Amino acid sequence: MTITMYQASVPRLANLLENLARILDKAQAHVDAGHIDMASLMNDRLIADMYPFAKQVQIACDKARSVVARLADMEVPAYKDDETTLAQLQLRIARTVEFIRSVPPELIDGTEDKVVELPVTRVLTRYTGMQLLLGHSMPNVYFHAVTAYNLLRRNGVPVGKRDFLGNP
Repeated sequence: MTITMYQASVPRLANLLENLARILDKAQAHVDAGHIDMASLMNDRLIADMYPFAKQVQIACDKARSVVARLADMEVPAYKDDETTLAQLQLRIARTVEFIRSVPPELIDGTEDKVVELPVTRVLTRYTGMQLLLGHSMPNVYFHAVTAYNLLRRNGVPVGKRDFLGNP
């Protein structure tokens, strides 16, 4: 059986983001129970030179949206980075999943060798579709999602590996 570019992208990205949304539900319950202040959580960092929690979730969504749009030759939907609550981050995740699930498989399948150029740390970088998806975008989405997960764990949110993996 051959795995298509669509199968390797949209369902996997949507699943990861939906798992992250369920984790944010647990984080909201933690905040509501008074175990942590919302502003403290949203601005927490693992280390000074890393992005804060809110930005980790934003980037996970941005990278998922970007790769799907670029592979499909669509405009990348732009979202403001202005979320200050978990509920607002939940909305961002939902909008991202809605967008990526709206892209038809036929716009993504067959893009393995498509040339995609994008700025990476202010340097124009050229990828094939497969390199962009598997070598750049998927690792970035997972990196930022797991960093958000780790920040929640550090702040006492009762989540575990099963929450992160969900139902693959």
